[in-house]
Amino acid sequence: MEVSVDIIRELNDTKLQELIECDEDTYNVLRTEADKVRRERYGTEVFLRGLIEFTNYCRNDCYYCGIRCSNKNANRYRLSKEEILDSCRSGYKLGYRTFVLQGGEDLYYTDDKICDIVSSIREEFEDCAITLSIGERSYDSYKAYYEAGANRFLLRHETADEKHYRRLHPDSMSLDNRKKCLFNLKEIGYQVGSGFMVGSPFQTTGNIVSDLRFLQELEPDMIGIGPYIMHSDTPFKGYDNGKVSMTLRLISILRLLFPYALIPSTTALGTLSPTGREDGLKAGANVVMPNLTPVKYREKYEIYENKICTGEEAAECRDCLERRIERAGYKAVTSRGDVKSLIK
Repeated sequence: MEVSVDIIRELNDTKLQELIECDEDTYNVLRTEADKVRRERYGTEVFLRGLIEFTNYCRNDCYYCGIRCSNKNANRYRLSKEEILDSCRSGYKLGYRTFVLQGGEDLYYTDDKICDIVSSIREEFEDCAITLSIGERSYDSYKAYYEAGANRFLLRHETADEKHYRRLHPDSMSLDNRKKCLFNLKEIGYQVGSGFMVGSPFQTTGNIVSDLRFLQELEPDMIGIGPYIMHSDTPFKGYDNGKVSMTLRLISILRLLFPYALIPSTTALGTLSPTGREDGLKAGANVVMPNLTPVKYREKYEIYENKICTGEEAAECRDCLERRIERAGYKAVTSRGDVKSLIK
């Protein structure tokens, strides 16, 4: 099957579904074309983002997540402002110029607290990008964080199909609100990231087509996908993990649908496969997020089980990833790595 940016963009839902379910030979063509497209736009650069998982408290009770509010076995923690700043200082010394503050939807961190943290990072690290990944907040809250100095926001929609969404989330949560938050973030001026789980319980190929169509509507700057990984302290205990092969296929499809996008090769890929992150890069991804969270907290941020790199110091994590990236044929860079426009 012939694949290219122009061809994939013209596929109807049926043909797109066939491509998602393609055989190994077609995937090899997909991967080759996706790598060609990413090299045309970004060369061999792989952008490193310093990840700080600053709280594992969450008000939500998503059925797939290990830090869901009803999980009484979760060992909860919160980083202080100074611990967050120390993590940034460690990352800055290692060359990182993007910090990603990720956490559950923890309302202990009020708007004032978030703005104080963001503005303090902005004051000390003027040349860095600040990314937030803290879930659903109001328009005014998002605007306040932006005005305090945040540049980017990651909010994976997880599934764009209403029926599928309802099977993954309690009634207190709303897909419409999730989507509204993403468009609010774009309107405010953030570089916006979204994405979805691959192989989550009850997911069909049709659901994935809906995810791709929603992303085409949203046109995010960043798109993060990763295989679903089961956590035994959730209602989905015993369900199968998502497949690495399907995730890689979808990374290639995303690269062709969104040539400009920043697409991470996720820790979840590396958790399920020893070469998962390298394979993700070869499939078209161009971002990796080393962990800057203090080591004593890392095992506690357990959204899924058996996550890799929980015991590595920040410098060890960077050195390991750089070697892996180089062996895959790419070059790790620590610059801000802003999106290279939506020019088609």
